[in-house]
Amino acid sequence: MQNNIETGAVGGHVRTILRLEGLAVLAVATTLYFLSGGIWWVYLLLLFVPDLSFIGYAAGNRTGAIIYNLCHSYIVPLLIGLAGHLLGSDLVVQIALIHLAHIGFDRMLGYGLKYASGFTRTHLGTLRGGKS
Repeated sequence: MQNNIETGAVGGHVRTILRLEGLAVLAVATTLYFLSGGIWWVYLLLLFVPDLSFIGYAAGNRTGAIIYNLCHSYIVPLLIGLAGHLLGSDLVVQIALIHLAHIGFDRMLGYGLKYASGFTRTHLGTLRGGKS
């Protein structure tokens, strides 16, 4: 088994902190969504839409990792939320909050950004069932 330095993944208390940050992002984004008047069924319907990025793996690990990481980076929903705020669109801001909640949920569970070497290799460690 490789250590975290060899795999490029964090471990120990740093991994725990990153997972707790994910929980915090999930909780805050969800709270802000509902405080902004968001509808529960829209939240549930859109919460796992970013996971459609898995389809990118049909084009190979490298392409899949790029697409997955674009859809699971905090940068994208933050920019969408900023655009929604500047345009005065509550709906766009709410979509961004759902997107943030999804990423927080994934990070809380230990699903990190992917490496091109394979779907199970993430910055938070190797996913269960994956090879080290």
